[in-house]
Amino acid sequence: MTELLIDHIVHWISISGYTGIVVLMALESMVAPLPSEAVMPFAGFLIFEGKFSFHEVILFSTMGSIIGSVISYYVGLYGGRPFVARFGKYLLLDMHHLELTEKFFNKYGDKTIFISRFVPVVRHLISLPAGAGEMKIAKFILYTALGAGIWNSTLAFAGFHLKSHWEEIRKYSQVVDIAVVVILLLGILYLVYRHLRQTKKQEPQ
Repeated sequence: MTELLIDHIVHWISISGYTGIVVLMALESMVAPLPSEAVMPFAGFLIFEGKFSFHEVILFSTMGSIIGSVISYYVGLYGGRPFVARFGKYLLLDMHHLELTEKFFNKYGDKTIFISRFVPVVRHLISLPAGAGEMKIAKFILYTALGAGIWNSTLAFAGFHLKSHWEEIRKYSQVVDIAVVVILLLGILYLVYRHLRQTKKQEPQ
């Protein structure tokens, strides 16, 4: 099951090419529930197979991260909290996520833009408070490029290394399948729990 899922993801990235990587990583850097961990390792698979170049994967993935982050920056500059309050629920995000991200940004300042590339959830939202706080756009792009470049390179290299040992990993595919099923079930249960908790909060007392 795991191998079938991986084959489908790798096939889609393969046929969409570098354009697909740009689009996926742009979405990952916006308020969309698409983690880079679901994209870059599989690009690493294709690097191992000789279908992609490592340098071009990093270039285009970082380009996508910058595009998505800049879009979110301007959403924060002109929309900010009202945008998340109105549309966040459709993207599995809420005001609680934004509040945590704002505290993170206020605590660490501009360097948060670099640090956040390595922090799940935060990296999807960090551009909003950066825009709302009117951080200088040149510095914002520089920190985004540096953080995203390092993170994307790490994931792509991990995927390359994983693919190079794929025959050994395949021996334990049944264990991997069970782990994937457990993770998916836990994820679904968490989303249901969060939805029920949010609904309960919104009910009139």
